[in-house]
Amino acid sequence: MSAPTTPSPTPQGRWRSHAVTLAFGTFVVGTDAYVIAGVLPDIADALNVSVAAAGQLVTVFAIAYAVLAPVLAGLTSHWPRRGLLVTALVTFAVGNAVTALAPGYASAMCGRVVAAAGAAMFTPNAGATAAHLSGPERRGQAFSIVTMGLSSSLVLGAPLGTLLGQALGWQATMWFVAALGIAVVPLLALRLPEIRLASGSGFGQRMSPLTDRKVLGVLLVTVVAFIGIFIPYTYISEVYAPVTAGHDNLLTILLLVFGVAGTAGNLVAGSLADRQGPRRVVSLVTLALAAVFVVTVAARNELITALPVIVVSGWLSWSVLAPQQRRIVDLAPREPALSVALNASGAYVGISLSAVVGAIGLDAFGAARLPLLAAGVLVLASALTWVTGGRTRQVAAEDEAAGSGATRGTAAESKAAR
Repeated sequence: MSAPTTPSPTPQGRWRSHAVTLAFGTFVVGTDAYVIAGVLPDIADALNVSVAAAGQLVTVFAIAYAVLAPVLAGLTSHWPRRGLLVTALVTFAVGNAVTALAPGYASAMCGRVVAAAGAAMFTPNAGATAAHLSGPERRGQAFSIVTMGLSSSLVLGAPLGTLLGQALGWQATMWFVAALGIAVVPLLALRLPEIRLASGSGFGQRMSPLTDRKVLGVLLVTVVAFIGIFIPYTYISEVYAPVTAGHDNLLTILLLVFGVAGTAGNLVAGSLADRQGPRRVVSLVTLALAAVFVVTVAARNELITALPVIVVSGWLSWSVLAPQQRRIVDLAPREPALSVALNASGAYVGISLSAVVGAIGLDAFGAARLPLLAAGVLVLASALTWVTGGRTRQVAAEDEAAGSGATRGTAAESKAAR
């Protein structure tokens, strides 16, 4: 096992600054994931396919990300993090450029797979790098800062890219995202310290978390929780149809409010996970969100009641990812990049399944009762949280030792880490 070349910084270190730098990268990746939905009709026209077929560009990105994230994490776990993150963003930008230049549907699909490969290399490794620099006692905060890039892209990046595509064509949206990715590269190259994360010596050893029942239990919670979280979000136009029907701008406002609330909730959840324990935070948040979705059934008919429900549901919906990332890294600290990659894959699987489960629920129960289905799934996620993924004494001792080692670091080591 290779040791990291730099220790975790002391409490006086600049880990927050590094985490914010990494959040710029996740903002770009999140913008790409969300923005394409806003230009699907234009893509369909340009590629001479149906809107449904164009929508598969989103599906193939999600599937490629979910499959490639753990594989690439295992293959690149011994790479220096700065070089890996730069390579990831360049790959991501190339994928978007290929999509923009695509003469047909097949080449556009290829571009989305390349972009997904870059995203799958970047986001999990950004989280793992931030968690390493912060030290074990502040992992939740580090993950929440990096995740803030994803939630804020829903508020800022996706709307801006959509407006650009509507004004200049969908290719301009792809070039916009590619340019954002390249713009972040100098920030990473100049500001991040050069570190290596601890990892196994062989590929099989690096993939060892996949054989850990506790890790797999946490991944199951991620999948189930994200199914429940995204059922109402995926079908938000149907759930809130009584107040948004005929008012497209109002739906846009509700989505914006959801994203702003989610950004704030994500940051708070990371700190709570560090202080109260991530398992407790995930269990309580999923239960609280289930209660909110029950209230949604009555609140969806009037804007005055729907708006506060959107705020609270946005806050809670983005309060699960960072604590779950901390849970899984706490269980597999020897392979942090792979652990975060597995959790990200679980989230993407959950989001994809939410569309399927939600469609079944929509046909069976109707839009009015769809939030009740989501509430039931979240109650299951809360229960699973308490029966899966408890930390072992060995892992807890390793984390405590790592934290103590970081605190005893010399001034020269702290300077190197900064």
